[in-house]
Amino acid sequence: MGETRLDLERIRSARQVIDPVFLDTPLYTCEPLGRRLGCAVSVKLETANPVRSFKGRGTELVTSLLAERGAGAAVCASAGNLGLALAWSARRRGMRATVVASRQAPAPKLDGIRALGAELELVDGDIEDARERAAAIAVRRGIRLVEDSLDVETFEGAATIGLELAAGPPFDAVLIALGGGAMATGVGHVLKALRPETEVICVQPAGAPAMTRSWHARRVVDTDSIDTIADAVAGRHPIPDVLDDLLAVADDAVLVQERSIVAGMRHLLDLAGLAVEPSAALGVAAVLEDRERFAGRHVVTVVCGGNVDPHAYRRWIRAEATAQADT
Repeated sequence: MGETRLDLERIRSARQVIDPVFLDTPLYTCEPLGRRLGCAVSVKLETANPVRSFKGRGTELVTSLLAERGAGAAVCASAGNLGLALAWSARRRGMRATVVASRQAPAPKLDGIRALGAELELVDGDIEDARERAAAIAVRRGIRLVEDSLDVETFEGAATIGLELAAGPPFDAVLIALGGGAMATGVGHVLKALRPETEVICVQPAGAPAMTRSWHARRVVDTDSIDTIADAVAGRHPIPDVLDDLLAVADDAVLVQERSIVAGMRHLLDLAGLAVEPSAALGVAAVLEDRERFAGRHVVTVVCGGNVDPHAYRRWIRAEATAQADT
């Protein structure tokens, strides 16, 4: 493993700071899913917590450090999950949270942010436009800008997932949704330190390929647009430091098509009883698109978020059922 900004001892210490409600999430082998996919599949379930995503691990670490320094407020840009997590962790510590999001973000995520007491500001455009606005708010108010994937705390909070995986039964590969890179790099760092034989595979939508293209090119590759239902992993401008970290720990980065993402969501519903958002189905989508690569192996897929718009979810699942019936 190459050098990263992460530190294994800090990651271990993070478990003492993060609210236990986010830790030691279920890890189990889903036999029906494995039979369908042709390989042993274990699910690491990161949706059974108050914000229904892994993001609370990182925001718990960030807000704990801010509270120690006497900071009373923080701001972030979010497609929804980070905003929910920051709002929850900030409220727990008596801090004010401001979240900037695109007007196009799923309504249930936005409603949840408001319900947790955060100030929510909506902008036209996508997550990159929200980031610009959040940065301006941070400067104007003199408060901390929480930058998911750039801030080491978000990496090391997510990396505690890797500690839990490493403490469990052996497996051949882990499939991790790739967006900004915090979870993929954090989990990858721990596994390469403690389970170096494990293949770390990042999965991203073909409609939001910036980080995957950058990983393969070994330099930052920006994209002009986003076209994916997986809003939680959609970005256009990879962060150079994050790419350097990811290059040190990831064995591969693959792109998957939208239809495979929806098929993955349906498989998780039908075979695992899990209603998840599109980003959480990326690992299953990767197996669906390359069954030969994973045949006979034991893979772990990190089910990273369950904050899905129910109306959109039903529409996607119905469309997938219709497509299957027509084939």
